[in-house]
Amino acid sequence: MATPAKVLTSRQRRRKGNLYDANCPSRVVLDHITSRWGSLVLLTLLNGTQRFSELVRGIGGVSEKMLAQSLKALEADGLILRTVYPTIPPKVEYSLTNLGSEVAEHIKTLTNWVEDNVSEIMRLRTRHSSPETSSVVVSPRTSTMRR
Repeated sequence: MATPAKVLTSRQRRRKGNLYDANCPSRVVLDHITSRWGSLVLLTLLNGTQRFSELVRGIGGVSEKMLAQSLKALEADGLILRTVYPTIPPKVEYSLTNLGSEVAEHIKTLTNWVEDNVSEIMRLRTRHSSPETSSVVVSPRTSTMRR
């Protein structure tokens, strides 16, 4: 028979998160996954296992400090696996877990959409920021209605 602690743990594992609840831990996980570097790490690792230096080279603009922080957070969330080989100097590799692969595929869908639509978005952004473009002002309707 399961002890109360094991039953509670089992229930907690099955409980769905609520991103709209300020105290829900799913918000922290979402922050890790959708951060600039977290997303790019997950996408890069979709191509296979990589070492730290390969990730630095593959993700333009990331500092070693930010990459290390992102890797640590994603590893703590169970999305990436850090494997250390007992060599001198130590060899460390990073790869996606099953959960990490699943979320990375979702991010890939989103980033493909962004890349496909970036020209249109930039065009709209430029148009929006030009002085001749004004916002649409909607005034409340009066009580006169046509029937």
